[in-house]
Amino acid sequence: MDMQTLLSRDSVKVALVVNAGSRRGEDALASSEEMLRSAGIEDVRSYAVHSGEELESTLDEVAADQPDLLVIGGGDGSVSAAAARIAGTDVVLAVLPLGTANDFARTLELDQDPETAIQQVLEGKIINVDIGKANGHTYLNVASFGLSVAVTEALDPRLKKVIGPAAYPVATLQAYRHHRPFTARLEFPDGDHDPLELDDLLQVAVGNGRHYGGGNTVAPSASVDDDLLDVYAIVRGRMRDHVSIARLLKSGHFIEHDQVHHVTTTAVRITTDEPMPVNLDGEILTETPTDFTLESNALHVAVPIRSRAGRLDGPAPDVQS
Repeated sequence: MDMQTLLSRDSVKVALVVNAGSRRGEDALASSEEMLRSAGIEDVRSYAVHSGEELESTLDEVAADQPDLLVIGGGDGSVSAAAARIAGTDVVLAVLPLGTANDFARTLELDQDPETAIQQVLEGKIINVDIGKANGHTYLNVASFGLSVAVTEALDPRLKKVIGPAAYPVATLQAYRHHRPFTARLEFPDGDHDPLELDDLLQVAVGNGRHYGGGNTVAPSASVDDDLLDVYAIVRGRMRDHVSIARLLKSGHFIEHDQVHHVTTTAVRITTDEPMPVNLDGEILTETPTDFTLESNALHVAVPIRSRAGRLDGPAPDVQS
């Protein structure tokens, strides 16, 4: 289904929720609303939020109202929070990239400029994508623990606003110096792999989407609609190992490194020697032991007309009137 079909309906209802505290957030709300109204949409309800608590309550209100289209402006955490509330419904999600990494927008092949992204959405199509679950919490890109959590904690919000995605390698170097290796057991409830016992680990990640960490790739074949989770575990190793792994993060070919374990699966339970916090799309929302699952085709998403996201599922079925 294309967006023109959705937006040409009588009494189409659009909710525009913008995290005004995100990078570029304060400047995006008015211009986005103007573009939506210029497209002929009369019922546009705008919400500017300034805190996580306000975002949560606003999304609850919007989801209960069941708009035809929910445009969420913010970073990946804000997008995942919106997805959690409308997955499994007929509401279509559109992303206005206003964060630092904007990895779900990258996966959808949206332009990083908010105004261009809105135009792409208005002229685009609707696809279905999978969502990941970690102990019941929804995520779209990657869930991880180990070094990634320390990186999240080390990220300086002021530095993110000044240098954008370049803040990630700065925080990574800082976190690496204080990292403590850990042990993890991976069990696969669907029986597609034997259990794995892994020692001396740097990081474990379970990917649902394609991109994370400001444009890194989960795996060369990773897709947000392949009905699979990509699981990788990086052994601590030597510094030169991590340098060689880091060079391959953008392409995803790091999973072929001999210090990296990689499997694809439909579900995995991961236990660590001690409980560890788990990062879901930039937010610390749960801890190990963690049950990771996915819900196939759970979310309707607006993407550019030439986007290759959703290519494995073909055209999305019509959203109900």
